Amino acid sequence: MSHRALLVGALVLSACGKTLSSPLSTQTAAAPDDTYACVRKQLGELGYKQTSNDVAEHRVTAVKVDWKSRRPDVQFRRILNKLDADVSAEADGRTSIMVHPHTFAEYTTHRGPTEVEEKASDAAKADAEQLLERCRS
Repeated sequence: MSHRALLVGALVLSACGKTLSSPLSTQTAAAPDDTYACVRKQLGELGYKQTSNDVAEHRVTAVKVDWKSRRPDVQFRRILNKLDADVSAEADGRTSIMVHPHTFAEYTTHRGPTEVEEKASDAAKADAEQLLERCRS
């Protein structure tokens, strides 16, 4: 019995330590509302489609489909690059922008479309960096 508990504990700890991507952030002197508007606009210009929008908390998520990626798996459909952006006012009067890039592989299973998160792709990371650069000023 104690061996099982030890094994389960080890699995839980290893799962908690696994990070698939790290957030990117920057600060700007612009007001939070202006910065949030910039983030929403730039997501569209980068080819992302908004999937959620929390105006009160200045959070937005968006997805861009990568149709060029292929996998040797008959259940594979496509790659989805997602960006989670969070704009917040800081105590020093500046505004911070935090963008978390994600990449998901979408598969067709007997349960329907299933997304499996993977390590953030270079394209998602580059888009996150570009978004921060465009809204920094």
